[in-house]
Order: sequence, then structure tokens, then C-alpha cells
Amino acid sequence: MAVTEKQVLDALATVADPDRGADIVSLGMISGIAIRDGNVAFSIEVEPHRADRLEPLRKAAAAAVDAVEGVLSVTAVLTAQAPSQARAAPARRPAAAAPQAGPRPQRGAIPGVGAIVAVASGKGGVGKSTIAANLALGLKANGLSVGVLDADIYGPSMPRMLGISGRPRSTDGKRLQPMENFGLKVMSMGFLVPEDTPMIWRGPMVMSALQQMLREVEWGALDIMVVDLPPGTGDAQLTMAQQVPLAGAVIVSTPQDIALLDARKGLNMFRRVDVPVLGIIENMSYFLCPHCGGRSEIFAHGGARREADRLGTEFLGEVPLDLAIRETSDAGRPITVSDPDNPYAAVFRTIAARVWDKVATGGALRPPPRIVIE
Repeated sequence: MAVTEKQVLDALATVADPDRGADIVSLGMISGIAIRDGNVAFSIEVEPHRADRLEPLRKAAAAAVDAVEGVLSVTAVLTAQAPSQARAAPARRPAAAAPQAGPRPQRGAIPGVGAIVAVASGKGGVGKSTIAANLALGLKANGLSVGVLDADIYGPSMPRMLGISGRPRSTDGKRLQPMENFGLKVMSMGFLVPEDTPMIWRGPMVMSALQQMLREVEWGALDIMVVDLPPGTGDAQLTMAQQVPLAGAVIVSTPQDIALLDARKGLNMFRRVDVPVLGIIENMSYFLCPHCGGRSEIFAHGGARREADRLGTEFLGEVPLDLAIRETSDAGRPITVSDPDNPYAAVFRTIAARVWDKVATGGALRPPPRIVIE
């Protein structure tokens, strides 16, 4: 029998707020409930000054829902939402620099995971997820053990792109087993909620969900983890920069000026939070007509290479706008694994080899950065 929202709320109503003396449902603390095939996700809204000491409350709420018949996994996140007047007051801004006080309890490397590399873009629509999937498969083809974290909570695409369906399971009721295909270990919010369900979550909820997908998943021993970040320079990027020792970031852009402008912002953001930028990839670099063989530079060409030179970072390679790359990605069998002899698959393997070469010299051992907001 399918788990219902009423069952979830009834279970949560048995959990009391330790400070307010009433259950967390009647107090209006529950939001963002999402249910898919026995996998339940929800958030608990608390005041910012209580957030640091309410982890036991979160665990109690997760345990209560986990006891409901038919529930297979639970993702519970705490979100500390400041009052609007406090957010608006300039005097409150110094609180954002709290990370200077010292490392948080969960800050640091992921057990068993070697290097962690983020794939990012300044804007959407540049094919970043296609690059991330093929980069991960290129690393795997080069003989490495590879994991993929889909950090795009609002628009997860790795389940479809890597041809994975179903839901993650837990052997101990505490940690999820990652999904697997093509030899990759994968975790995504797309496994926990229906594909057409919007995630209407505030930034702190996204940050907490990312923490759980990083640290409450049995990743096992991995040489490298590829993190597919959402576009832009927001909560997901800062969470990854603050909470794990990123070995570096790969920036994806198309060649035209407007995309490069946003790519430049992404690159400068990583530099400001002390994350090494491994290089820039130019996607949709050119188009070869499958009928006549003529080459068209639809989005211009070479802009990412020039930008890499200007910014003093490496140009990792160019990937064409090609029908086979698009079709294989849409079909859940990216070209690097479905057609390994294709010259474009070789491009991804070459880029993967260069990325690994740059992080294998100890970059993953770099301590996590401290974020300072001036």
C-alpha cells in the first residue's frame, strides 16, 4: 500500500519540540513533504538560534516516519529561516561569517572518497550535465572508480541521463545505497521524488539535503566523485565549497560572449572561496552537418579558449554540437559508454585523463576552505 501524506503527518505528530512542548505538526514546523514509492522527504523549520542543537529532533522525526509501514527511506532536513526583518537589517550581516569560528562537526572529507570535482556553469543551457555524465564515464573508462552526485536539487537530470530508474535502498535503516549503472555510483534527488514534482525548498533545505546525500550514502571506496552542480553561484555551490574539500572545479561554457560572461562569474566565485579551477570546457563548440560534412560555428568558436588564456586557467577541450551526443544522453546511454570508438567519446576520455592528472597529485587532501563574507 502506498505511503500517504496523512500517514507521514500522523507519525510526525508524535514528535514533540523539546522547547515548545507541543508536536512539530501542530506547531507548523513541517513543510516540503515529498513522497515517491516509499521514499519520503520533508523539512523541519526552526528558528536560527535553535538550529545548532536540534539535530536530535531531526533524527527523531526521521525515525518516526521510518517506522511507518511501507516507508523505505527518509530524508529529513532542518531549515533555519530567519525573520524577514532580521534578514533585511544590515546589522545582521556579520552572522554570515560564522564559519570563521571553526569547522562544523561534519565538515571535511567524505570517508572512502578520494578527489571531489565539481562541474559548474555560470548559466543554464550550456550542456553542463551532459559534460558531467560523459566526464564521469570517461574517468571510469580510464580505469578509475567513480561516483556521481547530482547536486541540482531543483532540476536533477542524472537519473535520466545515466539511464537509472527506481529508488535507493538502505540496509541498516540509516544510510542509503547509491544507485548504479555503467559502473558508476550515483545519488540524486531525482531518485526520491517524481520527475515532474517541483522541489519548492528554501536555500537552507537545499544545503541540508546536499549534506545528507554526501554523508548519509554508502559511497564506498571511490577514486573520484563528480558533482553536477546547478547553474549559477548560489546555495549549492557555497555548500560544496564550505563543507567538503573540493579538489577543483571544471567550468562549462558555450563560445558566445553572453555565456562566457556568466562562466567568468562562476570561475571567479570558486577562486574567491579558495577552490582550484581545473579549467574550462567549450561545449557546442561547432556543428558538423551529418549530410554534407560542412562545419558551422553556430555559437561562434574559440571563445572559451581565449577566456581561459585571459583568466590564467587551462583550456581542457572543445566538444561539438552533435546529434549523437544529444541522442545518446537523452536515451540514458551517453556516447562515452554507448559508442566508445566515436571520436567525440575519445574527447571526453582525454578531458577526463587531464582532470585526473590535475587532481591525482594530492589536490583532494586540501583542507576545506573557510568562507568569509565581507
